[in-house]
Amino acid sequence: MAANLLSNVFFSNLYNHQQTILPLLGVLYGVCGYIGLRIGFKKGEEIHLPGWKLFSKNAPPSENAKILDTSVIIDGRIADITETGFLEGTLIIPQFVLNELQHIADSSDSIKRTRGKRGLEVLHHIQKQASVDVRIVDTDYPTVKEVDSKLIELAKEVRGKIITNDSNLNKVAELQGIEVLNINELTNSLKPVVLPGEEINVKILKEGKEMGQGVAYLDDGTMIVVDNGRRQMGKTIDVIVTSVLQTPAGRMIFARLKEEANRNQGEGLLLPSGQ
Repeated sequence: MAANLLSNVFFSNLYNHQQTILPLLGVLYGVCGYIGLRIGFKKGEEIHLPGWKLFSKNAPPSENAKILDTSVIIDGRIADITETGFLEGTLIIPQFVLNELQHIADSSDSIKRTRGKRGLEVLHHIQKQASVDVRIVDTDYPTVKEVDSKLIELAKEVRGKIITNDSNLNKVAELQGIEVLNINELTNSLKPVVLPGEEINVKILKEGKEMGQGVAYLDDGTMIVVDNGRRQMGKTIDVIVTSVLQTPAGRMIFARLKEEANRNQGEGLLLPSGQ
C-alpha cells in the first residue's frame, strides 16, 4: 500500500511538471544537435565514419567556391539542388553563419526557432551527400559587424560566389563585384512556359479584382486570372490562355473558360483577356 502511495505521488508530480520539462527537453535536443555539428566540424579529419562525408576546414577551398548564407540554408532548396549535381566546386559554410543559425534555433520565438532548427537539419542533409565537398571555415572579420558584410569579405578573399535568397545582399554583393547565385531567380527561370492559345486545367480558388473574374494558380505559384471564372469557384476546369504578362513580381496569366473561348472563336471573337 505504501509503495502504491509513493508511486502515485511520483507520477502526479511528473504530470504536473511536464509542461516545464518538455520545453527544456526541446532546448536540450537543439543544443546537443549543435554540439554534434561542432564536433564534426572540428574533428572531421580525425573521425572516419562509413557513408558519412565530414566537413573539413583546414584544406584551402577549391576553385568554384560557393558560400552559403543563412537565408539559403533555412530555405532548404539548396539541398535538393546539390543532389542533382548541378553545382560544382566547394560549398563553404562560414562559422559566423553557423553561429547565426544556432542563435535563431535558440530563439524564444517559436517561428524563428523552427526556422533555425530547419537550417541545421538542412546542413546535416548536405553533409551526408557523398558527391558534395562541404567545408566550414573559421575565418572571421572582427571589425565587420553585419553577417552580410562578412559574407562579402569572405567571397573577396576566396574569390567565390555567394548563394543566397536575400535580394538586398544580392544587390550589395553585385555592386562590389561579387558573383551571386540567387535560388529564387533560378526557380523563376525554370517555370514552365505557357503560351497564348494553350489549354490548361486549373482550380478556381477565389474571386478576381474585376467583376466576374476568378483566380487560380499553377503549381509554381503563378497567378491565373480567368474571365467569368467566378461562377466556377471551387471547381477544376479547362481554360484557354489568352495572354501572359511579365511583372516585377513575376508572371501573370490571363485566360478564359474553354467553352466560351471555343464559342467566341467560332464567331471570330476571341480577344486577349485583360486588355
